[in-house]
Amino acid sequence: MAKTQKPGEKPAKPGEYVERGPRGGEVPEPREVTIEPGDSPLPPTAKPNRSWERVGPPKKSDS
Repeated sequence: MAKTQKPGEKPAKPGEYVERGPRGGEVPEPREVTIEPGDSPLPPTAKPNRSWERVGPPKKSDS
């Protein structure tokens, strides 16, 4: 299982993060955020006791 981080923590590295449940499992309708270099801290989750898991590198913007 990948390492999860709590809201308010400094992200381990930039990338796409998805919301996970209290024990690291999937949740219905998870929030997804893009963390760019220099962004800090991780945002709040939709419900208490959830965490963030990095699922890949940052998506490239079309602009």
